[in-house]
Amino acid sequence: MSSEKSPAKKQLPEFDSLAQINLNAAGLDIGDTEIWACVPPGRAEQPVRGFKTFTADLYALADWLRECGIDTVAMESTGIYWIPIYEILDERGFEVNLVNAHHLKNVPGRKSDVQDCQWVQQLHTFGLLRGSFHPDEQMRAVRAYTRQRAMLIEGRAQHIQHMQKALHLMNLKLTNVISDITGQTGLTIIRAIVAGQHDPHQLAKFRNPHCRKSEAEIAKSLEGNYRAEHLFALQQALELYDFYTHQIQACDAQLEANYQAVKPQFDLAQQPLPPGRRTSRDKNSPTFDLRLYLYQMTGVDLTQIDGINVLTAQTVLAEIGLDMSKWPSVKHFTSWLGLCPYQDVSGGKVLKSRTKPSKNRATTALRMAAQALTHSHSPLGNYYRLMRARHGPAKAITAAAHKLARIIYHLLKYRQPFDPDRLEHNQHQLQQRRLKRLKRQAAQLGLELVPASA
Repeated sequence: MSSEKSPAKKQLPEFDSLAQINLNAAGLDIGDTEIWACVPPGRAEQPVRGFKTFTADLYALADWLRECGIDTVAMESTGIYWIPIYEILDERGFEVNLVNAHHLKNVPGRKSDVQDCQWVQQLHTFGLLRGSFHPDEQMRAVRAYTRQRAMLIEGRAQHIQHMQKALHLMNLKLTNVISDITGQTGLTIIRAIVAGQHDPHQLAKFRNPHCRKSEAEIAKSLEGNYRAEHLFALQQALELYDFYTHQIQACDAQLEANYQAVKPQFDLAQQPLPPGRRTSRDKNSPTFDLRLYLYQMTGVDLTQIDGINVLTAQTVLAEIGLDMSKWPSVKHFTSWLGLCPYQDVSGGKVLKSRTKPSKNRATTALRMAAQALTHSHSPLGNYYRLMRARHGPAKAITAAAHKLARIIYHLLKYRQPFDPDRLEHNQHQLQQRRLKRLKRQAAQLGLELVPASA
């Protein structure tokens, strides 16, 4: 008989033995045409009811939940269908928890709208659901305008490609001599072509004096086959480009009015706006002083961080809000952004350690800002190039975006201005470690490092 002792049996807790935390909890299953709601048993004759998605039915749902004594509601983040009912219940004073759909995976064999709402209500009663982050009403308005503006810029970019295609079909190599056809020289020439001017030398006279290419080179690139069907396509693409530009300007006006309506959190007289960094102006930047409004809201200038421009700062703030207490620590914040390794350990083995895919717009903006550090001579740029040399460009972008996220979290939480000296100190320590390593390697080879003469 073996002398080994059998492992002790562990008594697993049953689901019914869990403590009920939210006694006045309701669960919603939301669709396009109907919403199913479930309340605790005994609160109504029918604890599960279905409602249509018209506005009057949504108000009736809110009234029914109030009659049943409901305080907190959990719902699944399904597309955009949850937004109207979320806003109505939030105005009525309910505690609304928007739950990630991946956290609501149902047990096998139970899949219907009625059973889904019952499952959500049961999980929420036992406190097993965690609400997703949702900014306050003020930042939700900014986020809506910012997303609308980004959509318009993407739509305008498509018609820039359509203009380039029409030019190539006519063998007009304007893109070979001008880096941006939507600049002053490019748009003036395209408008003249649409107006009926096809003489290359006359078109080349619209050249801006600051253009690098000469007038003769531009005239040579404008010799082509001006066919009527391609001119028609170019005209329509230009009109659509102008239309989207007008819509972006209207969105900027609405966005500025929204910023003006917001009460400034910081007084510029006591805490003046620091001078901005010298950077090239982005043609997609708004016409008003966006940096000033963002500084009045946050008290810090995020554009002082290398790689962060005013549009990136607006996108990040619109997505994460101004209250950093939503995340207990900077690790929670970077994990929410999807910029941390996802540890999947089983049996003592690390199965997965890659970052989880994320569609967070703030994450995308930070990744683009990290990619802009490629040619930067700042400590952040040196850090990006070091990570790229070690791990490749993909992981370098993630690492640099992670560092930018940590800096932004620190600035917004403690309301402290950006201090580049701290990064310089870290850079100096890195250089000292590299020098020490080189000296050790030289000593192993029987050599000695000698500093270069001045």
